[in-house]
Amino acid sequence: MATAKTEIAAAAARLVVDDGMEYGPAKRRALRQLSLPQRTALPDNDEVEAAVREYIALFCADTQPAELAALRRLALVWMDRMAAFRPYLSGAVWHGTATRRSEIYIQLFCDDSKSAEIALIDHRIDYEPHSVRGLHGDSVEALSLSVPSRELGAVVGVHLLVYDLDDLRGALKPDAQGRSPRGDVRAVRRLLQETTT
Repeated sequence: MATAKTEIAAAAARLVVDDGMEYGPAKRRALRQLSLPQRTALPDNDEVEAAVREYIALFCADTQPAELAALRRLALVWMDRMAAFRPYLSGAVWHGTATRRSEIYIQLFCDDSKSAEIALIDHRIDYEPHSVRGLHGDSVEALSLSVPSRELGAVVGVHLLVYDLDDLRGALKPDAQGRSPRGDVRAVRRLLQETTT
């Protein structure tokens, strides 16, 4: 069973890095690609993340650091624009496993859940509203933008996830590995400074 999980994690990692897939869909596609039974136990997200880090180290070590820095700089632009809504960066761009195919996830913690959407409308920014699974598995509103990146020469998906201000309290607890699961503007700037020095 451990071997199957390892194979699934490796195949999923390839899909995450090369195709920009999210972990859940990547694990399910990897299962099909490997022709394993549907009931096969899937690796958890930490195992997939470890496989992603290995894959990046083997196949993308020369390009990934610059791509990650470009995505973090683009995230900062949007965090600054949405500063009134207490933005926090999360996902692969925060954790350092992002490549040019990754999307940016910024969590906003608002007094009024419609205020972030109104800010986008006021600035005539095109976005697509939809629902995604949030912090506690509940449905949360996401405002998705397609943003050009000159550095990457590509359009990047930026997803603004809108939470209640009360959700911020539990959102900063360390994850199972003791890492902060998200970072504010200062933390993202610090990461960028660390990688350039």
